[in-house]
Amino acid sequence: MTASTPLVSTDLLHVRHVTQYRYAQPVKFGAHRAMFRPHDSNDLRLTAFEINTNPASAHHWVHDVFSNSKVIMDFDAAPESDTLEIVCEFNVVRSTVHEPKFPIAEFAQKYPFTYPSEQWPDLVALIRPEYDAPTGEVKRWAENFVDDAYGDSWAILENINSAIHRDFDYRRREEPGIQPPRETLAMGAGSCRDFAVLMLEAVRQLGFAARFATGYLYDPLTDQTDAEGHHAMRGAGATHAWVQVFMPGAGWIEFDPTNGLIASGQLIRTGVARLPAQAVPLEGSFTGAKGDFLGMDVSVEVASLAPTLSG
Repeated sequence: MTASTPLVSTDLLHVRHVTQYRYAQPVKFGAHRAMFRPHDSNDLRLTAFEINTNPASAHHWVHDVFSNSKVIMDFDAAPESDTLEIVCEFNVVRSTVHEPKFPIAEFAQKYPFTYPSEQWPDLVALIRPEYDAPTGEVKRWAENFVDDAYGDSWAILENINSAIHRDFDYRRREEPGIQPPRETLAMGAGSCRDFAVLMLEAVRQLGFAARFATGYLYDPLTDQTDAEGHHAMRGAGATHAWVQVFMPGAGWIEFDPTNGLIASGQLIRTGVARLPAQAVPLEGSFTGAKGDFLGMDVSVEVASLAPTLSG
């Protein structure tokens, strides 16, 4: 890092997330649950938030088991309709620490290590693998990184994150659900959530505590007038998924295997969970025939509202 390179930069970002459901005939809508509100923290501060639906709905907020904020949209008083549009917009101040130093506890710098007894009860469910196949492809793949890292815990995590970004083909998928990690490994391709789950399972197979993270990705290229809709970041223009790994001394560290990012200021967290199914950005129901649902359209825009502040 040169003397002119900033240590910290701050961006004021605007997010607009539009979801439209289409039906063959008017239907009655049940409650819908959305995980759109960003996590307030030392590096992420919410300054404005608004959510609207058409037809109109009543809103109330809850915190789930992971303390994520969820808005419940009640359509009991709404008329039947052949479309449902949900529009969420918010502004956040997002800080980026360039070339961060992670104060990992000395005992955890060498692999393998054991989490302290006082942390173990809280982390055990996040260490246990969820997709362990009897044939063990993912575990064997993960163990290759242990051999290459010569017992360096950080190098294991960094190399898994980099390898997925480097060696796998990104394919955007609109359909719900994730590929089992062994399928992503076999295909060498997947979406951001598939890559996140592959890394999640791989590091858990090695004994690291990890959780699934969801939210949005800011791609600075979208603010360039000559970008013509292209993205430098894989996963921009939609909801995004990545991984958090807990390291003693340093706490939760974010890894985005889709883009090879670590603790990036381009990630805007809205939810964390043990499993992807517990961090669905939007879910709901309707009353009508199964064939009435025609499909949905999703649009996500993340843009800067002001020049980046550096210092």
